[in-house]
Amino acid sequence: MPQGFEIAEFKARLTRAQSRMDAAGLDAILLTTEPDIRYFTGYLTRFWESPCRPWFLVLPRSGDPIAVIPSIGAALMARSWITDIRCWRAPDLEDDGISLLAETLHALGPSIGTPSGLQSHLRMPLTDFARLNAALPQPIGADFDILRSLRLVKSEAEIEKIKTACQIANRAFARVPEIASMGQPLAQVFRDFQRLCLDEGADWVPYLAGAAAPGGYGDVISPADDRPLAAGDILMLDTGLVHDGYFCDFDRNFSVGRPSADVAEGHSRLIEATYAAFEAARPGSTAAELFHVMDKIVTGGAGGSEAGRYGHGLGMNLTEWPSLIPTDHTPLVSGMVLTLEPGIELAPGRALVHEENIVIRENGAEWLSQPYGAEMLEV
Repeated sequence: MPQGFEIAEFKARLTRAQSRMDAAGLDAILLTTEPDIRYFTGYLTRFWESPCRPWFLVLPRSGDPIAVIPSIGAALMARSWITDIRCWRAPDLEDDGISLLAETLHALGPSIGTPSGLQSHLRMPLTDFARLNAALPQPIGADFDILRSLRLVKSEAEIEKIKTACQIANRAFARVPEIASMGQPLAQVFRDFQRLCLDEGADWVPYLAGAAAPGGYGDVISPADDRPLAAGDILMLDTGLVHDGYFCDFDRNFSVGRPSADVAEGHSRLIEATYAAFEAARPGSTAAELFHVMDKIVTGGAGGSEAGRYGHGLGMNLTEWPSLIPTDHTPLVSGMVLTLEPGIELAPGRALVHEENIVIRENGAEWLSQPYGAEMLEV
């Protein structure tokens, strides 16, 4: 798929947002985070890595979005479909865009919302947010989960980008035997795997975690160390690479030499749990139901592990709403992209985790990652 989206994609998103805003009585929504702003504009840049400048997008109840951004971003924003671009010279130690933003919001009406629920955050200084509220007729409130509900369901164009990211990772994982062997330091494997991802077409690899330890591993989020791979180790690589602003997120386990019987049996149960959740993942099911389907297989229904969940949403963020936990009763609908991520404890301090990516369709689920077989591959 070509980079970016057709303008019609963004206009459709805006129309859906404005319909919900009208129903909620909101005059405008203020957006401050990279994925929320990009969702409506296509504004893709790594410059967000710099925390010294705030960026704002205002969605009015009617009309096109208004970008209120530092002047350094004006040229790139002008290449998007946004035409109302209001800038200031940033950083400004006295007024970093707040007066300009307050003027913009004040003209649209008193009822302003911003994403405020779980998995949201405000990307601006709290002192500036207080100044902004003081300059408005009434304080900024919540957006009634409008952004969350919109981003929860992906368009076909979005799904295609996630699928492409998964295909890139599939090809990189298939090449792991080229870079991982007995005696190879884990840190070098990490560096080489990122290189493989780039070779296969990733734009960048913002997330790579994993482990290598005898008979399983203690956690799944640690950075790599220089310990060399040894016989009996289980090597796990978990990647969130990006294609055109969209993530994949899945892992693969490899055995250094022949896996032990308990490792092989545990891995087989993880694959069984993943396939069971895949079969259960259809419109009308819930996130909690997928959790219980997997948990029955990996723990006998004991309620999961300390990791807390067996999967999550996926898209412009590595992890999105919902969470596959017992208390998340979010209904599954066609167009939702999820990870299935069961984990199993083999012994204290020794665990295995397996993860795949799927999309919910009208008649069931569709694999986005190439599903792993029950037999663990050896390196």
